[in-house]
Amino acid sequence: MVRRFLELLAREASAVEFEGPIIQARAAGADPAAIEELEQAKVEALRVRALLKRRARREAELSALYDTAGDLAALRDLDAVLEAIVHRARQLLATDVAYMTLHDPERGDTYMRVTDGSISAKFRALRLAMGAGLGGLVAQTATPYSTADYFADARFRHKEHIDEAVKEEGLVAILGVPLRLGQRVIGVLMAANRSARPFHQEEVSLLASLAAHAAVAIDNARLLQETRNALEELSQAHRTAREHGEAVERAAMAHDRMTSLVLRGGGIEDVAAVVTDVLGGSLAVLDDLGRAISGDVGELDAGVFEAAQASRALGRTVRRGDLLIASVDVGGEPLCTLILRSDDADERILERAALVCALLLLFRRSVAEAEGRVRGELLDDLISRPGSPGLADRARRLGMDLGAPHVVVVVKHSGQRERAAFWASSQATVRHGLAAGRGEEEVVLLLPGQDAGGLAQRAAAELTTSLHSPATAGASPVGATQVRDVAAAYQEARRCAEALIALGRAGDGASAAELGFVGLLVGDGRDVRGFVDRVLGAVIDYDARRGTALGDTLTAYFGTGGSPSRTAEVMHIHVNTVTQRLDRVGRLLGEGWLDPERALEIQLALRLHRLGHTSARKTVGPHTI
Repeated sequence: MVRRFLELLAREASAVEFEGPIIQARAAGADPAAIEELEQAKVEALRVRALLKRRARREAELSALYDTAGDLAALRDLDAVLEAIVHRARQLLATDVAYMTLHDPERGDTYMRVTDGSISAKFRALRLAMGAGLGGLVAQTATPYSTADYFADARFRHKEHIDEAVKEEGLVAILGVPLRLGQRVIGVLMAANRSARPFHQEEVSLLASLAAHAAVAIDNARLLQETRNALEELSQAHRTAREHGEAVERAAMAHDRMTSLVLRGGGIEDVAAVVTDVLGGSLAVLDDLGRAISGDVGELDAGVFEAAQASRALGRTVRRGDLLIASVDVGGEPLCTLILRSDDADERILERAALVCALLLLFRRSVAEAEGRVRGELLDDLISRPGSPGLADRARRLGMDLGAPHVVVVVKHSGQRERAAFWASSQATVRHGLAAGRGEEEVVLLLPGQDAGGLAQRAAAELTTSLHSPATAGASPVGATQVRDVAAAYQEARRCAEALIALGRAGDGASAAELGFVGLLVGDGRDVRGFVDRVLGAVIDYDARRGTALGDTLTAYFGTGGSPSRTAEVMHIHVNTVTQRLDRVGRLLGEGWLDPERALEIQLALRLHRLGHTSARKTVGPHTI
């Protein structure tokens, strides 16, 4: 019969089948001693069966742990590692739920990291303070804990929010083991059932073994992630260094191109072309007054000029929207500003281009100042020493023909002397004339042309804008005569400027011709006939052609204090005739002829005309009309 039990063990029969031999012996009428012997054999066989089953289960567990270790070693993503650990724990212990909490060093508690089999959102968002609940106790003591009925177990410090989450999940039996790295607990691995169930020591050991593998896998995944991060940082640093090197090399090449252009005599336009060729976009170069020297980027607002000021203060490029702005100053004064419209460009190249443009402008300014000194010395000699020999030859070497019509312009100002002198020198260079500074508040120009009044007005307006303070200009024509006439024209132009200031017209420009009767006082030529013709010529010509007496009527009208009726009495004509004649005068002289200043000029012209007419009759005799 013992052989029968061995056969049952060999085929891994169930425990119930081990009762078969005893039942058969009793049915065959075996004596009690034989029955007792069979009972003993059955007990031993069941013990062997239980031992074999435990060993088989242990072997299965070890195999599962080995497989788990292999699976974890193959994983590289931390999230995948954690999910694999929790899922394998649930499989090995055949529980309803498995989950893992990890330690949060910033908050000092543990939080739910991964769950498998969970159905409660509150449970998945649960946080456990150290020592609170079963999981908190495991994390605090680094010791495994299990309970067959969590809510009936008084060993744990129950917290309301924890118990609510556990109830919502429906958990009853819970087992938790620490995840340890050395002496440090990094989390808790837990398995739980929704019905009461004791956890045997073998299950605790199994979960602890899995937790040990899990802790190592987690640490490996962390180290791998840190390594990846470090490699990515190194890769990024390498890319940044390479890009920086390429940018420096490209900037150096652009700088070499710009330097080569300058050495070959290139200008700012050529430098701008190099910048746009390398960086793309559109580039504008502005001078110290914000005027475009090269290129055009459209209308610029005040913010752009604020950015240019910031660029000069910082010594680097400033971005404003899609504009890159690099500005250079000398001695605190702006020299040039480069404005590049581009979405993405190398700021170093723009900064180097700004320096090259600044050097070009400084060179041009130095050349202009040197040429300006030569031109200024010639103009000083024309004014102060008109009889000096060789003045005309010196002018020809500068590209001027003093035999052609010129205009002397004298500008009075109260601004910066250096800025005014630079403006005058620039005007002289552009217009092929001469310029000189005389005293602290006066600049003089000798410019080709005949429109003295127009040149004076233009000079006053431009220098006023440059200095941001009123500049007053007087002008006098020289004509195609001797160089000695320049000195006389200078004196007349200066008196015109002083007369404008005395008349309260600072910031304006005019010649003697535009000053009306005042021009007779300040002009050297004293062109009486020109003044009379300009003020009264239309009336005089009308009387001469028609044989009328409009001039006499005007004289009587002003002589009677502007009274038509008294004028009619003096001239022995009807008052309607006076009115008609005055209407005709108004049409000839234009609107505003009775304005006080205009009326004064008309009266002076009438008197000068009468004096001139009388003088002519005395000279010419009966042929004078």
